[in-house]
Amino acid sequence: MRIAFLVAPEGVEQVELTEPWQAVIDAGGTPRLVSTRSGEIQAFNHLDKAGTFPVDETVGDASVDDYDGLVLPGGVANPDFLRMNGKAVAFAKSFFETGRPVAAICHAPWTLVEADVLRGRELTSWPSLRTDIRNAGGTWVDEQVVVCGKGPNTLVTSRKPDDLKAFCEAAVDEFSGGAGG
Repeated sequence: MRIAFLVAPEGVEQVELTEPWQAVIDAGGTPRLVSTRSGEIQAFNHLDKAGTFPVDETVGDASVDDYDGLVLPGGVANPDFLRMNGKAVAFAKSFFETGRPVAAICHAPWTLVEADVLRGRELTSWPSLRTDIRNAGGTWVDEQVVVCGKGPNTLVTSRKPDDLKAFCEAAVDEFSGGAGG
């Protein structure tokens, strides 16, 4: 299981990157950091700078065919930067077009709003995205984790860092073929 983690050069919420990353490793998978620029990304702990992480591949060089799933970590700035980058939006959208599972937490669904892939889907997020999700044709619910669909084209979403345990379990289950669900 090879999983892409799509993040902007700065602004990702560190714990929303590192905990799902470790969950993929613990499940025997290979996580890869994909960003809009090469080098390193700057993570944050809310508004304070946290660690830096090396980029494995730029979104311009990445192919959906090389991955079994996609994780979109949150942070307020991260998805806002991503949604302004056409290649990042197209990369995220390609997972839906090819039926691969996607997991997004906190503010990350903003990138999916821009990709126009939420119509008819039920999902959750940080509460401030509720109107954006509804305007994009999705149904927003206030739940710890929401798994919309089973098998190909599954979307796993959660609201915030407090939901990470449930988010990681559901995402890894879907990336592994949905055996536990």
